Amino acid sequence: MLDSILRILALTRKELLSVLKDPRTRMSLLVPPLMQALIFGYAATYDLNHVPYAVLDQDRSAASHQLLAGLDGSGIFERIADLHRVGDLATYIDDRRALLVVQIEPDFERHLLSGTSADVQVIADGRNSNTAGTAMGYVNSIVEQFNTDWRSTHGLAAAPLGIISRAWYNPNLETRWNMIPGLIGTLTLIQTMMLAAMSVAREREQGTFDQLLVTPFRPYEIMAGKALPAMAVGTIQATGVLLVAQLWFRIPFAGSYLTLYVGLMLFLLAAIGIGLLVSSVAATMQQALLYSMLFIIPFSLLSGMTTPLRNMPPAVQYFTAINPLRYAIDITRRVYLEGASLYLLRSDLWPLALIAALTLAAAAWMFSHRMQ
Repeated sequence: MLDSILRILALTRKELLSVLKDPRTRMSLLVPPLMQALIFGYAATYDLNHVPYAVLDQDRSAASHQLLAGLDGSGIFERIADLHRVGDLATYIDDRRALLVVQIEPDFERHLLSGTSADVQVIADGRNSNTAGTAMGYVNSIVEQFNTDWRSTHGLAAAPLGIISRAWYNPNLETRWNMIPGLIGTLTLIQTMMLAAMSVAREREQGTFDQLLVTPFRPYEIMAGKALPAMAVGTIQATGVLLVAQLWFRIPFAGSYLTLYVGLMLFLLAAIGIGLLVSSVAATMQQALLYSMLFIIPFSLLSGMTTPLRNMPPAVQYFTAINPLRYAIDITRRVYLEGASLYLLRSDLWPLALIAALTLAAAAWMFSHRMQ
C-alpha cells in the first residue's frame, strides 16, 4: 500500500512539474479564470442602468408631465427626444436611437380627472427581448407608482389590493449575484477537463507513454497520478473565482465553505473522469483539445448558467442529466446564496458521484486495455 502511494505521489509530482515548469503555462492556468470572472461580472448582466427613450406627449398637461417626471427622475431612463408627429415613432426605434417610445394620448388628464382609464402606449425595441422586457418592467413599476400618487392626491378610492414585493437570496435582483457563483464551476470545468484530457496525449507526443507502460505502475495508479494534479489546479482556480466574487464584487457568502468544497471535489472528479476518458482515446494533443471542446461547449450551453433548464424542451432536459456542470452550478449557487446544506444538495451530489465513478472506471479500463 505504501509503495502504491509513493508511486502515485511520484507520478503526481512529475505531472505538476510538466505543467508548471513553463511560466507561460502557469500564467495561462491562473490568470484567465480571474480575468474571465471580472469580465463576466461586468459585461454579462441583464441589469439595465441606462434606457434611452423618446416621448410623444399629445396631451402636454400637468398629469402627463408628472408621469414623465417619474421616468426622468428614476436614474435609469434618459429622454433623448420630444417628438411632435406619430410618424417619428418608428424612426427612433428603427435607428436604435431609443429603446422605448412613450406615447401619451391627447385626453390623458381629462380621462384621469373623470375617473376613467387613460391609455399610455409604450413601444419597445423587441430585437433584444431580454432588454425590452426588463425595460417594460421598469416602466410598469413607475406607472404603478404614478397611479398610487394620483389616487392619494385627488382623493380617489384606493386600490383594493396592495402588492409588497420581496426577492429572497438576491434582494436587489443583481445579475452578477446569480452569474458569478455559477462561474466557479463553469470556468473550472474548462481548464480542468482540458488539462486532464491532454495529459496522456502529451505523453504520446513526447514519446514517454511507452516508457510509462513498462514501469511497475498499475492502471489505477496512473489514473490517480494524472487526476490529482488536475484536481489541485481546479481547486486553485475555483478558489480564485470565489475570492473575486467575495473580495471584488462583494457578493455575500451565505453557506459553508466545507459544503461548497465537498460539492466541488465531486464535480472535479466527474470532470477529470471525462477528461481522462477523452485522453485515453486521443492520439495527439490536438485531438484531445478537439474532443474536449466537443464536451465543454454542450455542457456549458445545457448547464442552466444563462438559460433556465425548465425552459428547455423535455428531451433536452433529460439529456442534461449526464452533464456534471448542471449540478455544479446548482450547488455553487445554492450554497453561495441560500446557504444550503449537504442534505439539501443530495439531489445534486449523488449524480456527480455516479458520473465520476462511471467515467473514472471507464478511463481506468481503457488504460488497462492499452497496457495489455
